[in-house]
Amino acid sequence: MNLEDHLGDIIRKARAMSNVSGSAAANAAGLSEAELTSLEESGKPGKSVNFAALAGVIGLSANKLQGLANGWLPTEKDLSQWRELRVFTTSAEGITVNCYLLWDEVQRDAALFDTGLDAQPILDCIAENQLQLRHIFITHSHWDHVEALPKIREAFPKAKLHTSSKSAPMDQRNKPSEIVHLGGLRVTYRETPGHAEDGVTYLIGNWQEDAPHVAIVGDAIFAGSMGNGNGQWDLARQKVREQILTLPADTLLCPGHGPLTTVAEEQEHNPFF
Repeated sequence: MNLEDHLGDIIRKARAMSNVSGSAAANAAGLSEAELTSLEESGKPGKSVNFAALAGVIGLSANKLQGLANGWLPTEKDLSQWRELRVFTTSAEGITVNCYLLWDEVQRDAALFDTGLDAQPILDCIAENQLQLRHIFITHSHWDHVEALPKIREAFPKAKLHTSSKSAPMDQRNKPSEIVHLGGLRVTYRETPGHAEDGVTYLIGNWQEDAPHVAIVGDAIFAGSMGNGNGQWDLARQKVREQILTLPADTLLCPGHGPLTTVAEEQEHNPFF
């Protein structure tokens, strides 16, 4: 799977975060403004770019930005150690989004993290594995992450909804220090606003055979990038640093878009951190 953000997306986001003009960024990169615009749109530099100077101006790590320019991708993840974890990637209107289903293999109780754009693959998996959906966890309420929620709730009206949206009823809101048990699995949460006011990262632990923790991060961080700060760039970056990149290095990061990654890979390769 390709990265959610290509090189140009990352540069454009970093310019917005640092409030750097196109002319200033182009001058640092050794490009004309037209060449910078082309790079931001296509992700492909048409000529040699001074990534070290550009990174210094827009607040990124120069070495990590160069690594992305050289084609870095996270390693492909073998999910067999998390035997009851499934990834669903659905698309509509030019958007591709991930959601995640996991369950306890003894009790067959399941939890869904976001819903994506199409309920059917999720419902099929639940039926094929004879599961009972007990919980629905929402990382944030942007439409592409909850589009299939009505159909999921219609099929499983007793499934408990978990969200940090201030518009949700109190009994559906995440509670401080709350631990949700799903058979032997344990689900906790960390507030990660910035991209969205109600942004949450869910942490799942106590997997069989001591598999690493899994963090469902929504759009807080992507492999090699981060979600749009939407005017809250400093907060978004701070929360990723404090709440996600402080997790154990082998923690599996499951973003809302793009490939799976790990804390260690993002610490080493993500130019925003």
